[in-house]
Amino acid sequence: MLKHTLRTKLSRLRIGAALSFAVLTLGIGATQLKAATEQPLQVDESSFDCLTAMTAVRGFFVDNLLGNLDATLAVARSEQGGAYPTGSVVQLVPTEAMVKLAPGTSPVTNDWEFLELGVSEAGSTIVGRGFTDVVNRFGGNCFGCHIKAEPKWDFVCETGHGCDPLAFTREMIESAQNSDPRCKAPEEV
Repeated sequence: MLKHTLRTKLSRLRIGAALSFAVLTLGIGATQLKAATEQPLQVDESSFDCLTAMTAVRGFFVDNLLGNLDATLAVARSEQGGAYPTGSVVQLVPTEAMVKLAPGTSPVTNDWEFLELGVSEAGSTIVGRGFTDVVNRFGGNCFGCHIKAEPKWDFVCETGHGCDPLAFTREMIESAQNSDPRCKAPEEV
């Protein structure tokens, strides 16, 4: 019995030492170890639907692909900023989205993936996706704009967040939001 207990403790000690060695020599942080063991978030065309079916916050829309909408809304509505939870989706217009992936996925973008979408009555298609190299249909690099947001805003651009102003009026943005072809008109009675 004592021999078995000692063997078990020694085995646990070796595993702990091996993990500590990996953390120290490879520079792996605790969030990266956790992210490596988590199931990756699946983001595909079915992840995006009618823009105005999402929750509106000060002129942009949010959702959470993992069902954690309350946590996403808490950050989106905060006057102090904060870190969006994994699964958060932020969209201003139907054809562009940013999705917060698992911690450690892309440290340079604070784990945000940028997506350029094609939208039609049939649904969404992903035209482009990535972290630092996605360019929207107007020639703007998503990362190049969002990196300018003050750190407390977690890469989300709004007036006063540090990002360059958009070249579109509020009316133009609202027109694009309200003309999303994925949104089904209510059936007439």
